[in-house]
Amino acid sequence: MALAAALLGTGVVRALGTRHGLFPGGVDGWSLAVLTGLIVGHLVALGRDRWWGGTGSGAALTLAVLLLYGWLPAVLVSLTVVVLVGLARRHRWRRGVLHGAVDILGTVAGALALAACGVTPSVEQPWHPERWDLYTVPELLLTGLAYLLVTRVLLWLLNTPRSPRLPTATRTAVNRQFLVAVALLGIAPLICVVAAYRPVLLPLFAIPLYALDTSLWMAHARAEEQLRDPLTGLPNRQWLLERIWTALDAAEREGGRTALLLIDLDRFRSVNDTLGHLAGDRLLLQVAERLRVSLPREAEAARLGGDEFAILLPAADSTTSAQRLARRLVGELGSPLDLDGLTLVLEASAGVAVFPDHALDAEGLLRRADVAMYQAKRDRTGVEVYESKRDSNTPDRLGLLGDLRRALDTGDVELHYQPKVRFDGEVAGLEALVRWVHPERGKVPPDEFIAIAESSGLMPYLTEYVLETALAQVARWRAQGLYVPVAVNVSPRDVHTPGFAGAVAGRLARHGVPPGALQLEITEHVLLEDPQRAADTLAGLTGHGVKMSLDDFGTGYSSLVHLRRLPVSELKIDRSFVARLAIDTEDAEIVRCTVDLAHSLGLVVVAEGVEDDETWERLRDLGCDAVQGWLVSAAMPPEETTAWLRARGAARRLEPRAACPPQVRGGGTAAG
Repeated sequence: MALAAALLGTGVVRALGTRHGLFPGGVDGWSLAVLTGLIVGHLVALGRDRWWGGTGSGAALTLAVLLLYGWLPAVLVSLTVVVLVGLARRHRWRRGVLHGAVDILGTVAGALALAACGVTPSVEQPWHPERWDLYTVPELLLTGLAYLLVTRVLLWLLNTPRSPRLPTATRTAVNRQFLVAVALLGIAPLICVVAAYRPVLLPLFAIPLYALDTSLWMAHARAEEQLRDPLTGLPNRQWLLERIWTALDAAEREGGRTALLLIDLDRFRSVNDTLGHLAGDRLLLQVAERLRVSLPREAEAARLGGDEFAILLPAADSTTSAQRLARRLVGELGSPLDLDGLTLVLEASAGVAVFPDHALDAEGLLRRADVAMYQAKRDRTGVEVYESKRDSNTPDRLGLLGDLRRALDTGDVELHYQPKVRFDGEVAGLEALVRWVHPERGKVPPDEFIAIAESSGLMPYLTEYVLETALAQVARWRAQGLYVPVAVNVSPRDVHTPGFAGAVAGRLARHGVPPGALQLEITEHVLLEDPQRAADTLAGLTGHGVKMSLDDFGTGYSSLVHLRRLPVSELKIDRSFVARLAIDTEDAEIVRCTVDLAHSLGLVVVAEGVEDDETWERLRDLGCDAVQGWLVSAAMPPEETTAWLRARGAARRLEPRAACPPQVRGGGTAAG
């Protein structure tokens, strides 16, 4: 801009000092002025959102004046268009000034190219070749190309973010500028010819120039439509990716952060299925509007498709502030919505990812926000921030997933067994806990590799492996006279798999293990996605005689209604309540109420994480039935478990007992 201003100032001062004219007079000048006015009027009529500071028609006229009268009158025409349109619309002044500066530099470049051909036109001595024919083509092409090259390259640098992708908007601009170039090379010489021979006809060029501008803006509008969601009017996924790239570029330069929030409506499909797709569309319109009015000024919303929305914070203060905004938006979307007189209450889940903490590019940021969103959806927590340890798709975890698959194939995954003991010292059973020693990493925490298996397709294979290994060990113990039931943890995905109950029954039969010797532990999360399917599968398992246990009770979101319907015979209190039992009266009261509730439903209560004698005594006083934890024993390999059982006299105390038949409890099916 400084260079353009200096060139303009120098040119004006020099022209005034040498008494050279700044603009032609007479019919030529008036005709050009009228044409300029018509162009300005047309640009104003196009609307403020359609003017970007430079146009096809204004550029064509600028190039024509450059060829006829030199660079200074051409610059005055260009600036006249920019200033008058800016005054009329009072909009996008900064962009208009930038384009004006670019046009000055392009016009000077064109004048230098024309001078290189030996032509230096002025107001007093305009360029009027003897014939406008093929002999003038080199001058026209060289001047036009110099003007176009400088202006388009500078505009490219001003409008293109520094990213490895070429945005759609930029690609559209390139195509549009190509059309402008063709129009310039075709129309500008015609304006010169008419100005030389019939200047009074110059205003008629407004018609083709109108058509040029209109066609360019129609192409621009179509490109804009490609970046908009047709239903809500919000930007779409393509726009979002390009906008993220721009935001990341700015954040990297300034050392800031950019946050991306993905929001998904829970159970939206049921609205479509129940009320129809038209009702679903109206609901999405309300959601989009609610997002618009709830967003802070600097945030931008987009619809990615279906019931999924995105919020971009180009300049986020911190991960915490982005998480706070996500919680507020989830809360706003949870307010009742009116749909044709029907009040609907939606729930939403949101995932948050932040640059540069979680990803360094647009696609990575979008994918990791998606991972966090589905984590929130699965755990019903409302909002989750991306954590690499819970993402199975990081390179490190993908490698670990492959190693786990190979370890299952080669039998390198082991089962250890932790006892459950009653307060009279009798062994109530064992829990099978999976252990994996990686050949290079050493011991891999179970929470880590189980999470990888759950988020991939490996979980059913892992469950199959654990069941097969545990039942084979139970069969060996029974052959040695050790009749101890073993509990195996199963995931919600297993319970929701069709045919799971039949597959378990088949394995029991193949190993010759009675159903009562196997107990399956489930968590409260199995109730969240599809409670009815879970209840059907569990009823099928208990129908075969397999006992069920509800693990980690108190950490999930199940209701008492679900608890009464589930056919479980045992409830395990989570270690988080047991750990502070001796010193925290609130935890003690929670445990007491849980024990009373479970006993009222006919359930056996087991406390996890018992590590000291005082906790043991408190649990016994509260009426707990059995305990499990380091105080009793750590999880042991099969050989150590066998020795431990023999030392405790398990062979004598745990004789084979028939599995308790299913019984009806509280209106639901359960196994005692």
